[in-house]
Amino acid sequence: MNLLAASFTAPQIAWAPLIPVIVVLGGAVAGVLIEAFAPVRTRRTLVIAVCLLTTLVAGAVLATRWLAVQGSPSSLGEYIEDPLTLAAQFILVLIAFVALLVMADRTEAGDGAFAGQPSDRPGSADEELSDAKGYQRSEMFPLTLFSVVGMMLFPAADSYVTLFVALEVMSLPLYILAATARRRRQLSQEAALKYFILGAFASAFLLMGSAFLYGACGSLTISDAASILPNKSGMDWIALAGVVMVMIGLLFKIGAAPFHAWTPDVYTGAPTPVTGFMAAGVKVAAFAAMLRFYESVAAILQWDLLPVLVAVAVLTMLVGTFTGIVQSDVKRMLAFSSIAHAGFILIGVFSLVKGSTGHVLFYVLSYGLATVGAFGVVSLVRAAFADGAPGAEATALERWAGLGRRSPVLAAAMLVFLLSFAGIPLTAGFVGKFVVFADGFAGGMSWLVALALACSAVTAFYYFRLVRLMFFTDPAENTVVVKSEGFAGLAVLACAAGTIILGVFPGPVLSILSQVVILLP
Repeated sequence: MNLLAASFTAPQIAWAPLIPVIVVLGGAVAGVLIEAFAPVRTRRTLVIAVCLLTTLVAGAVLATRWLAVQGSPSSLGEYIEDPLTLAAQFILVLIAFVALLVMADRTEAGDGAFAGQPSDRPGSADEELSDAKGYQRSEMFPLTLFSVVGMMLFPAADSYVTLFVALEVMSLPLYILAATARRRRQLSQEAALKYFILGAFASAFLLMGSAFLYGACGSLTISDAASILPNKSGMDWIALAGVVMVMIGLLFKIGAAPFHAWTPDVYTGAPTPVTGFMAAGVKVAAFAAMLRFYESVAAILQWDLLPVLVAVAVLTMLVGTFTGIVQSDVKRMLAFSSIAHAGFILIGVFSLVKGSTGHVLFYVLSYGLATVGAFGVVSLVRAAFADGAPGAEATALERWAGLGRRSPVLAAAMLVFLLSFAGIPLTAGFVGKFVVFADGFAGGMSWLVALALACSAVTAFYYFRLVRLMFFTDPAENTVVVKSEGFAGLAVLACAAGTIILGVFPGPVLSILSQVVILLP
């Protein structure tokens, strides 16, 4: 026993790089404890305050770590703190902050987007009792922070094991959140089940690909594979199969075709605030992780991989563009729009030119702000009952007719988001598309950029179809813009302001993101 004690050396852990993740994890745990022990009357307010404060503190810590990491990146074995990690994590906590505001909002009647008790069977006496007493659980807020923890670990992972654990920590809370809608509960639970089952397939591909890469390289570390694969003469097919499978797992998370089947159903069935958070946050995390893996490992085999991956990008753009045209539901339209945008962003990932990493992050930042804002608007446009009381979200396109007359400010904000999605100048979406498509030209993919431009023009058709309905048609009957506590309205205005500022003055942010590089320990 004494010999063992004498020979044991305590590990030296550099805690500073982990502080942002620890802050968010601590906020999530604190939210759970408040949910368990705080009085019912103050529980929800305390949980929301703690979760919002957590994202603000994490953002402040990340800003200080950005200054510290310049020129001296840190590696904790399986966790890399470099400019890519810090930039992606800052974008994630920013998106989480505005998404939490949308989640926290309730109408004047006290009904939010979430079921009083998600465990109640839809239509049961238990659910009626929960609604009658105005009972509202608040575990969705710490669940959101737990998901953010996984998102923050995802781009920092230098190990396939860490990558898988981060994937599950990110995904499992989202599976639960997708099943908690207040209305259309069975559709919500169906969406969560689809997301869970198809997410398991994605995890299986990532695990199998990791096993193949371990067999080819003898290491579970991504940075080791980056140094071993160029000198590897045999077992090329195993390494190629491993890279393809890991990429499939990541392509599933970004909603790229043909791995997109879950996207429209889950976006439609999940509570609208969760849809906005999921659509924005998962894309940021997955694209950041893909950037690290592709530029470190997959690019070594790009002569074998690029035709297949370019075909995926082409199919993704075509599916998102032309399937979105025929949609008659706002949430499904935005779902196929997200698929098309995933195809556009893949051009920046595959270009492998100087500065493309920062440009991809700028694109996902602009897309994330517009997405959270757009779904925030959707959460406020409701179908009205005969007595004028608000019901479920009015997601049918025809129900949005005349929104500009009912609520000019809300319609104007939605216009800003749609213009950004379409890539119209003076919006963040235009700048994002410009820099990513320019990288595609520089990377020798001119024809792919030309296709992306054509698809972008076509997607503008269904964005402007909604614009025409909002501003140039008579108001629809039985549609109302609900009066709420104001959190969602604040988030929508903040996202709209951010979209315009990044479109008019993109220079400072692009200058910061130009410092984003992927460093190997």
